[in-house]
Amino acid sequence: MRLYLTALNPTDAVLDGFLPAAASLGLSATVLTDRPAEWPAGVRVARCAVRDPAAVVAAAAPTRAVALLSNSDHLQEATAIAARKLGLPGKDPDAARLCKDKAAARRAIAAAGLDLVRTVTVDPGATPDVPTGMFPAVVKPREGVASEDAYLVADHAELLARVAEIRCRRPDVALVVEEYLAGELRTFETLGDVTELASLGGWHTGLGPPPTFTEESLAWSPPAEQACTQLRARLDALGVGFGACHTEYVVSEGRVRLIEVNYRLIGDRMDLILAELLGVPLFEYVIRLHLGEPLTALALPDTVDRYARVEYVCADRSGRLVAAPGPLDTVHGDVRLGCRPLREVGRAAERTGTNRDYLAVLHGIGPDETTVRQSLAALRSDLQWTIAE
Repeated sequence: MRLYLTALNPTDAVLDGFLPAAASLGLSATVLTDRPAEWPAGVRVARCAVRDPAAVVAAAAPTRAVALLSNSDHLQEATAIAARKLGLPGKDPDAARLCKDKAAARRAIAAAGLDLVRTVTVDPGATPDVPTGMFPAVVKPREGVASEDAYLVADHAELLARVAEIRCRRPDVALVVEEYLAGELRTFETLGDVTELASLGGWHTGLGPPPTFTEESLAWSPPAEQACTQLRARLDALGVGFGACHTEYVVSEGRVRLIEVNYRLIGDRMDLILAELLGVPLFEYVIRLHLGEPLTALALPDTVDRYARVEYVCADRSGRLVAAPGPLDTVHGDVRLGCRPLREVGRAAERTGTNRDYLAVLHGIGPDETTVRQSLAALRSDLQWTIAE
């Protein structure tokens, strides 16, 4: 029985999550990718134009695939279309498209009468036409990921400068400008089948200083029941339900306001940490849903009696990383601690003010917030990263 995963670059979610999970389920897994040379030896890969649903169908059809899925933001719609053509369980292609297109997602939520976020689309080469009353605002790629090229702008002059800056790097990308949604950033993690949606919990995200939106920390903080109800209504409006989904939102005066919906597992190793915190084979569960198993067959915990905190070590300057700790797993009292490198020693990179600046991720899982914070601080004080300019 063969499982196909569509992917671009090698990721921890695929290498450390989905591939081992497939093996545990007795499945033979193949990664379909348009960049086969970038994948490590030992991973079965096949060259495929993964943004083209017809190419994905052609690659998977001869071996009678039993499941087809992706954890890439860029490939959800194409993979969903291909799965449907192959007669396999999968996401609704329209829902995948809506989640990727931030302007379309705003329109769908507004059409359902749930929330109206003032949004202006800026096509490539066009001059932004944004009312003065929309500022402060956020400008970002209409189909962007990882906070890349997302900026807070105070007025029209700042907006024009940021648009020009983004277009120097990405001249053909459509942008959106939307009103800034104030509030503490939170996440909502879900799994679903075609009929039911289960909440896995959520995180409280700590951001770095504006004008960028770098996620510097995440603390376990499942949403309250009222927020869950509102979040589910918004996901329903987008058609989201099947498989894994990671939703970012703020709460303002008791009302949930979506930042964006990523129709996949939470990233940057948070998926692996979430699996450890929940104590479940999360990646196996995602695969089993794509095999057609019902959500009720998955043993999801009713409550989580532990606390987790994650901290990202971010580059504070451009340059070459010349020294850094390697992978680490240890125990401090009742807290399990871990460190995973996210940038290899010797690599030079420009500082971007986004998640691309991550050098490593640290996490702690233990009985309560105070204990975990103290243990994580002790671990971080013993580690050092050095960048040469």
